[in-house]
Amino acid sequence: MVYRREQYNDVYHALEVIRLINESTPKTDVFFYMYQLETGKLSRSQKYTMDAEDELFLAIAGTMEEMVDDDVDCYWLIKSFVHHLDTRFRDSQQQLQKGFEHYLNIEDGRLVSHLKACSALEKLPYDLWFRKCFAGCLPPSTLQRIWDKLVSGSCKILLFVAVEILLTFKMKVMALNNTESINEFLQKIPEDNTDPIVNKAIDLWHKHCGIPAHSL
Repeated sequence: MVYRREQYNDVYHALEVIRLINESTPKTDVFFYMYQLETGKLSRSQKYTMDAEDELFLAIAGTMEEMVDDDVDCYWLIKSFVHHLDTRFRDSQQQLQKGFEHYLNIEDGRLVSHLKACSALEKLPYDLWFRKCFAGCLPPSTLQRIWDKLVSGSCKILLFVAVEILLTFKMKVMALNNTESINEFLQKIPEDNTDPIVNKAIDLWHKHCGIPAHSL
């Protein structure tokens, strides 16, 4: 931990020396610049275009910052979690999407039919759900429980959270009749209902996958 704190301070100081950050720079931006410097991607060009990996890092960082008080701990957790997602689940998104459609159809075929009729099923916010792991969609207090499962090695919890979101807000989604309005709603669902969603998602996980309680 002493070594990690020293490394953090060295990288932070380097960014101050080149005047890329100062005391008023948002923490998420600081973490992002540090990560870019350490991975050799740091660019001073104003024309720099963010790629999917950059967007993932920023999404995770924005949520992790609200979970962790210590800046050094926060930065290392972001780095480690992003690396974990990249190495373990990088190629899982398409599989998760298929699983989502399969289990949602089992739970509520009428809802799937509505999404297909609106041409929305293929255009749901899958990147937000399965790539960014609901960062920015669900509050940090709720996400901690989901991310714990990811760290333990199971990405299937993500698809069951997505299924349960649709089931929970079925009436709202059924009342919307175009892709844009459905996605706008699903990308920022009401925060007062999220803990029960995770509880029910875990129940669905047990129901369909037979995950014993001790493995949680």
